[in-house]
Amino acid sequence: MKIHKKIFIGVFLLFIFGIGFFNIVSRDRSFSERENRPLAQMPEWTVDNFISGKFTTRFDTYLADQFVWKDSWVKLKAMAERASLKKENNGVFLGKDGFLIESFDKPGDQFVKNIDYVKNFATIAKGIHSYVLLAPTSVAIYEEKLPLFAQTASEADAYETAKEKLASFAEVIDVHDALKSHSDEHIYFKTDHHWTMRGAYLAYKEASKAMGIKPYAEEDFLIKTVSAQFYGTLHAKANTMDVEADKIEVYLPKFEATQTVTYEDGRQSDSLYEWDYLDKKDKYSLFLDGNHTLVTIKTGVKNDRKIAVIKDSFAHAFVPFLANHFEEIHIVDLRYYHEDVLTYLHDQKISEVLFLYNVANFTKDPNMIWLSQSSGK
Repeated sequence: MKIHKKIFIGVFLLFIFGIGFFNIVSRDRSFSERENRPLAQMPEWTVDNFISGKFTTRFDTYLADQFVWKDSWVKLKAMAERASLKKENNGVFLGKDGFLIESFDKPGDQFVKNIDYVKNFATIAKGIHSYVLLAPTSVAIYEEKLPLFAQTASEADAYETAKEKLASFAEVIDVHDALKSHSDEHIYFKTDHHWTMRGAYLAYKEASKAMGIKPYAEEDFLIKTVSAQFYGTLHAKANTMDVEADKIEVYLPKFEATQTVTYEDGRQSDSLYEWDYLDKKDKYSLFLDGNHTLVTIKTGVKNDRKIAVIKDSFAHAFVPFLANHFEEIHIVDLRYYHEDVLTYLHDQKISEVLFLYNVANFTKDPNMIWLSQSSGK
């Protein structure tokens, strides 16, 4: 064998075994600043988990999340794809006018299950009025900004399917047209998958009709830009450097509004905003301090109306508007809350519940199975 081939094989083996070695000795990370999410940890090995296949599935996720120098490999991949003029990376399209738009995958079995979980919950939740608000993501609002020949499933079709199947069991709040008619405004971030607080305000006005509340006018709020240097989840996922930073606006009431926010660990705040996040990468956690198992908000409103919000993070910019109309708001995140939800609602004498998810997340979130644990006993 020629010497250059031996050198090549030696370098290759050194690289492979070196990567394996560093994967073993490197310390696991709990959170990815780049992706702005918790990372999978080593799953617990049990006989049941192994036989069911859950252990191997979770172990694969763990390896993918904890792969040594993962962020650098992802950046290298993104640079190579940009150099080849590719208009998509990691499921994120590099759209027109600096928009990063996440593709929508065709819904599978989980979508059907999630519809059934909500339907069954609303059926057994006697005396509790159920609302469902499935927020469109930017791919449904900004189709014209997608690159030429971009392939994505129809989010609108998925929404219509959910609406048709849930309409007899809950009040479905349609906000698509209200958002679409204002698509020339700053209603979605360009670098993040969330709507802005301006987008959430438009949704709040539509929801007000169903909830029987009189919405405040935009003129009733001080609209303040609190950051002009926000790079969100899609920026991290696409690993592109070719877009400008987003700005974050908040709607601060000009009228008197008080609230006490209590988190699951007992910590309390008199604000719906955690301003310290403006100095961090995860600036969207400005709204309600990010994700928590259970958050309760007691306001200065005296009307005996209590509502539970079962949600994903799209609710965080929406809840501050609800806080002006309900005496209590209880925010439940099924990723972490695994108790009997209906029993909690009965114990707290809550008579209204709002399911607020973005359409894409609603089609694939496996955590809604925890609704099926509800009995109300």
